[in-house]
Amino acid sequence: MGETERKEEEFDAQLAELMKPDAPGGKKKKRVHKKWSRKRKIITAAVAAAVVFGLFRACGSSGNGVVPVQTTALAKGDVAEKLSLTGPVSGTDSVDVFSNLHSQVQSLYVKEGDQVEQGHLLAELDTSDAQRELDVAKNAYDMAVADYEEQVTAAVNGYAKASQDYAAAKGNYDRSAVLAQSGDISQVELQTAQNEMQDAAREVASYRIVNGQAVPPQSYELRIKDAQYALETKQEALEDTRITSPISGTVVRVNTKVGRFADETGDSAEPLFVIENLDTLEMEIDVSEYSIGKVAVGQKAVISADILNGETVEGEVTAISPTGEEKGGGSTERVIPTTIRINEKNTRLIAGITAKAELTLNEAHDVWVVPASAVADREDGAYIAAAKDGVLQWIPVERGVESDIQTEVKARGDIPLEEGMQIIVTPDTSLADGTAVAVLPGA
Repeated sequence: MGETERKEEEFDAQLAELMKPDAPGGKKKKRVHKKWSRKRKIITAAVAAAVVFGLFRACGSSGNGVVPVQTTALAKGDVAEKLSLTGPVSGTDSVDVFSNLHSQVQSLYVKEGDQVEQGHLLAELDTSDAQRELDVAKNAYDMAVADYEEQVTAAVNGYAKASQDYAAAKGNYDRSAVLAQSGDISQVELQTAQNEMQDAAREVASYRIVNGQAVPPQSYELRIKDAQYALETKQEALEDTRITSPISGTVVRVNTKVGRFADETGDSAEPLFVIENLDTLEMEIDVSEYSIGKVAVGQKAVISADILNGETVEGEVTAISPTGEEKGGGSTERVIPTTIRINEKNTRLIAGITAKAELTLNEAHDVWVVPASAVADREDGAYIAAAKDGVLQWIPVERGVESDIQTEVKARGDIPLEEGMQIIVTPDTSLADGTAVAVLPGA
């Protein structure tokens, strides 16, 4: 017996061993089978084909060049390209409530989980320091106003006197000019009268006139403004001893207690309170720069999380950041923060957990669909391989919509795609058109 015949017999024996019943008498042992997913079936079939193909080649390819292949019937179906990303769930509106007052918390009116409306009183602080500072600021403001009013009176009276003095000096100069012209007074006397008039004019000009009224120097007005600003600041500080909620929502964190200073929480970066609007939840995902072009505001999403126990809820893309940011981990890839609103109310989802959002980026219906592994890239493009009349036939195609396990294909040559074609699940690109093939039994 030659080497080729011996390898054929070995292969036939191995194949028979794989196909024979598991128990004597032709009865198979009863086994418990778990339900396999479509993806697992395809991958398992591809792996099985590859294993058998390797055994077959090791045994000399039956001596006549026949290659075993695993096939699937070409059929039309639906395929969808999906993007799945995880991100944190949070309320649609969230605020951190801080206080910069070094005052002790005297009263707390809420606890975590309480529902509050906008303006709801959360806590009150000790007011003694704030009230004392307000009183000081009020006194300073009153003094600034009083000084200004005194200066108003002084300016009005002073301006009136200066105007009278100027009028008298001008009249004296006018008379002196006439007398000097007639030689009744000397030029020295005329010059003296002129100097007195000019001095009186400068005194009049030294007053600040607004709308025809003499007013104090502007510095007095600035003192009032400074004192008023200080007074308003201290008034706000006193009001801030009553800490209220900026929004309506749920108190999700309380990081203070009675007796603690408001500007000193357990962690200096922690707010006194965290309020979130949990009526509508949202989640933020980071979409790769390579996929963001297929994501748009209004796009639907399917949300899943462990807390949902296998159920899903609907979501919708509501915002896409106008700028990208670093992905991190040493990667040069950029990601774009994208917000998804969870449309359904009263779900088991809660803020603070991680959920998964699945977006449908592209889909096709009633198209030719093959396993993703069935499409091979050759020198001039994509191909699928059919087992037809015992030989391999390469068929040029174009890829369409692709999912993780399936690919839409379109004929791009003279060979049409037909229902029921036996498509090789994992074709070997090294095989030539017309290679003899043997279809393995179905999985």
